[in-house]
Amino acid sequence: MKSPIIDQVGVEERVARFNTRSIKKESKVQGLKIAINMIDLTTLEGKDTVGKVRQLCYKAQHLHVDIPGIPTAAAVCVYPTFVKLAKQELGNSGVKVASVATAFPSGQSTLAVKIADTKFAVDSGADEVDMVISRGEFLSGNYNFVFDEIAEIKSACGNARLKVILETGELATLDNVRRASEIAMRAGADFIKTSTGKIQPAATQPVTLVMLEAIRDYYYETGIKIGMKPAGGISTAKVALQYLVMVRETLGNDWLNNQYFRFGASSLANDILMQLAKEASGVYQGGDYFSKD
Repeated sequence: MKSPIIDQVGVEERVARFNTRSIKKESKVQGLKIAINMIDLTTLEGKDTVGKVRQLCYKAQHLHVDIPGIPTAAAVCVYPTFVKLAKQELGNSGVKVASVATAFPSGQSTLAVKIADTKFAVDSGADEVDMVISRGEFLSGNYNFVFDEIAEIKSACGNARLKVILETGELATLDNVRRASEIAMRAGADFIKTSTGKIQPAATQPVTLVMLEAIRDYYYETGIKIGMKPAGGISTAKVALQYLVMVRETLGNDWLNNQYFRFGASSLANDILMQLAKEASGVYQGGDYFSKD
């Protein structure tokens, strides 16, 4: 498989142009509501508790009771051991349960363990599985290994959608990001995702643009729509809107929904809520009015 060579300067220039777009107030409010409905609220810490997961599930369904028209979050993302609890707490709300798997975040384990991890999450009720690729194998040039592993995990997902995390902060170059994106899509990914949130840099706009262009080219070739999830480091409403501009101008309106685009950025939700509260009331609410997730 031959991937195109990425012009880094060209990518950075296109990103800069996206960030100069002017958005009117009415469109801004609409965009912020779209963005908040794309967020995967996430807790992936060793200190996670039943109470923390329950609180996160409640927040996903009731982001701000005093502002009319606020949608739910897209999903709650947890470790496999909390999937059953999250499924119970979310009920028929429409909020999805996503589970990390495959020895997240390092991916350093055997295929048998990764498959067992995935099946445990799916059997517990996960609607979506977020897997990590084996970056060491990828960087060693073992692309067939990476492809086959993704395909095996996709098979283990059953009806659950598969998000493939590239961990772009460890891939070093935009050329590697493009190649890894193509491998993931051709191996069966329903989404490609930038990062685990555990490595810096996480999501960046140039990396995201390269992945969006890979999705566009794959769609032109196959007619198959693949989703995109930048994760980690996106914390302000302003930046979220810049990402939505990038998505619209690269892939079109069909991707401007949580079926095909997500943000992996729990702290982003609070900043968007603060902006929406300001638009509704004319004054900012302090950060202490929102739960710290």
